[in-house]
Parts: sequence; structure tokens; C-alpha cells
Amino acid sequence: MDADIAIHDAYVFTVDDSNRLYERGTVLIEDGRITEVRASRDDDADITADRIIDGEGKLVMPGLVNAHTHLELTPLIGAFSDLDLMEMMSGMTAIFGHIAEGEYGYLTEAGYELAALNFLAGGVTTVNSMDVRPSSGAETFGEAGLRGFFGMALSDLFWDVPVDEQFERARGFIDEYHDTYDGRIRATINPHDDWSCTREMWERTADLATEYPDMLVHTHLLELGASNTMARSNGAADSLDLLDDVGLLDDRLVAAHFRLADDEDIQRTADADASVAHCPSIFCYWNTDGDVQWTPVPELREAGVDVGLGIDDHYWHDSYNLFGEARQARLAANLKRSTGQYDSMELVRMLTIEGAEALGVGDEIGSIESGKRADVILLDVEKPKFTPLTNIPAHVANNAAPSDVETVIVDGDVLMEDGEIETMDADDVRERAESAVDRFASETDWEVGIGGSEPPSNIDVARDLPKRGPAQLLGRLAFQSVKDKYLF
Repeated sequence: MDADIAIHDAYVFTVDDSNRLYERGTVLIEDGRITEVRASRDDDADITADRIIDGEGKLVMPGLVNAHTHLELTPLIGAFSDLDLMEMMSGMTAIFGHIAEGEYGYLTEAGYELAALNFLAGGVTTVNSMDVRPSSGAETFGEAGLRGFFGMALSDLFWDVPVDEQFERARGFIDEYHDTYDGRIRATINPHDDWSCTREMWERTADLATEYPDMLVHTHLLELGASNTMARSNGAADSLDLLDDVGLLDDRLVAAHFRLADDEDIQRTADADASVAHCPSIFCYWNTDGDVQWTPVPELREAGVDVGLGIDDHYWHDSYNLFGEARQARLAANLKRSTGQYDSMELVRMLTIEGAEALGVGDEIGSIESGKRADVILLDVEKPKFTPLTNIPAHVANNAAPSDVETVIVDGDVLMEDGEIETMDADDVRERAESAVDRFASETDWEVGIGGSEPPSNIDVARDLPKRGPAQLLGRLAFQSVKDKYLF
């Protein structure tokens, strides 16, 4: 049988419905799709194919799906790491306020390139990113050959950009980038969260979603204690009630975090066929309240909710390692609750097929099956760290790292082989990122160097923060908190 790509004599981890695992398997790819997955035959090295990959000592598995992330500030990796929570939040909010006003384009463009380079090299073939000005992201990931969902964050209580302008830009982005780059790049609708949007913003978002019925609605939901408080300020019983009121609690919803969900929230989410993106590292690093429950992922999955893993703001916790989110999910849940919250296969599925299903593309990607798009990665498992190669699911969930990825195929195109990236110039990307940070430091009072980072003074940051939106946000939360306390 002829093929464009033939991978033979590899360990093949399909992550299909049966979680089939071949000790010596062959995968054939033609016209961007997987055409055959089977046990290897002795003559498979002689298959007629444009590209033959000897899989001996390699593990073939689906590409990783980063179900929730933000990419624009990637060059500032290391800058936030050792700040306290308020320094980090205020500094980040001030920077995003400038980006919303159209500044720092050089920084965000370099950020998308650096993120694409590192995620590609680490086996992340699909991202779902919420950003302020995502056009460069769509173009960068599209040209790199990667798959991505991109959308513009919408909020009327986080920054001071007029709402009409935000929706005009969002429509422009959708019309230009949705379903481009051979369908690999798709637009999404992104109300930022349930604590920085008024009811009017949610209603306008619902109207936008009605205009574009084939798009995901991607938001942060039940992330903070302020979530349900703001929902009550918006005239709803809680956050899910608000989304239900405006018509957004349905199978298009991808809700990041979901930390504060109770049993009723879980059941309502399952009934709506909505999805959740779990991002453990960000809250292990920047936990705002140690007494808050941990995200009830086992209960969500048991209820039938699709849950993917996301790395969120990787530049807040200095890691592009999506494999590491599987390990972190297990450790944090076991520590917060009790041991045995997950088995390894569940975590691998959350990295791949369940992440794809959460984004509504589980019928296209996320597993190695005949007929699916060929998003495939190969890991070198002939290393001491993988010896002996027993319990491959556990190795992937606990031990694998981006540096183990040797070859990356997306949509049937080889983007990296034997560690050499074919669609991006790594040296150029690194040079542009370094220049962008130098320029950012020279234009602001941020000090970013090899020994650490020093943000501007608190007074300078406060002067730089958006004023109208955040002031209204804090005022509404304070008033509602008093109202809740005294029940008037």
C-alpha cells in the first residue's frame, strides 16, 4: 500500500476507545489522514512511501492538546516567577491594559513565535488560546503548521477599551482567521471570565455567538470566589445560572479552571454537554486561597464532562511542559484529597483525546485511528529514564518531558524530525524574543536580567493600571458582598 508517511516497528500508543498499545506497530499516513494502524510486518521497512520513519525505540502517540492557554507575554517568562501575588497581578494587568490599547505589538508578536517554537518542539500540536490581540498568534501558528483555536478576550471590567471597539475587533478577527490554514486555525468567542464581565457584556457575547454558531465559547469559569458574587451582582443566582440565562450554557462552552464547582454545577455542566479545561500548575504556583477546594475533575469526568489539560500562562510558572500538567494534576489532587484520584491512562487521555473532545474536535484528532487527521508525535524511549519500558501510560503521565519528543507531524506534514524543526528558524525566533524583551525593558521601568526581575514601583504600577473598568469591578463586588451579608 502506498503512503505519504510510513512509521514502522514503533511502540504505538493509540489512545483510542480501547487504549490499544502495540509493542511493534506501523502507522500509515496519506493526504493528511491516518490510513492504517496495525502490528508491524517484517517487510514494513520496504513500504512504498514518500517518507519512511524507522520507529525502533520510538513511542508513537497522539499530539498533545493544550486546552487552555495565553501566549502573548511569552517573552516575559521568568519575569513574574518570584513576585508576590499582588505584584504579579497588578504588573500583569498593567501590561495587558497597554496591549489592549494597541501597544507592545513587538512583544506579543515575539511571544507568539516563541510559544509556537517551544510547544512544537515539546509535542503540543494544538492550542486553545485566549489573548488580547490574537491575529499574530493565528498567523504564527498557522505558518508553523500547528493547529490552534484563537480568540480575543472580551471584558468591560478588566480594562478600559470601549465595548463597541472590542466587539468590532472580535468580528474582524473572526472574519479574517476562522477556518484558515487548511482548517487548522479556528476562531473562538472569548468572554474573559465570570468576575470581570457585566450582564450586558454577557448578553452581547451571546448575540455574537448566535451570529457564528459553529464557534466555541471559551471563558474562565468558577475560578475565584468573586465568580458567583459577580453573577449575583449581574442578577443571577450564580455563574452557571447567568450563562444559562443568556444562552451560553451549552455544548459550545469551554470553561477553564472550574475550581469552585459543586455537585449541582457538575451536573448542570454535564447536562449541557459543556467542557472543562483543567490547569493544575497555575494554581499550585499562584494559589490565592489554600482552603479552597481543588478542581473536582474526577467527579466531572464521572458525570461525563470532557476535561482537557491546559498549561495556562506558562510564563507565570516558567514551564512549557504540557506533559508535566498530567503529573501535576495527579500530585495536587492526591495531596489535596487523597491518593488514587487518577490512573495513568486517564491522565494520558486528558492530554490527548479528551482535550480534543473538550474542543469539539475529538472526531478529527486526539487518537491514532484510521480516518483521523494525522497529528502524531514520536518520543525517544531508548533512554535510561525509560528503562525498563514497563507501563507506558505511567511513563507518559509521570516521566515524559518535551525534550523526549523527536518528531512532530500535524495534518500529515512533518514539522520536526529527529529534533530538527522544519517550519521555523529557532535562532531567528530566539533573537527576536531577546530583542523584544530588551526593548520592553528600555521603554518601561521593568528590570529583566539573568539574576531575576524587578517590576516598577507600586506607585508607578498603580498609575499605569486601567482605571474605569477595575474601579467598577471592585465597587460591584464590594456592594454585592455587603448585600449578601445583610440580605437586603
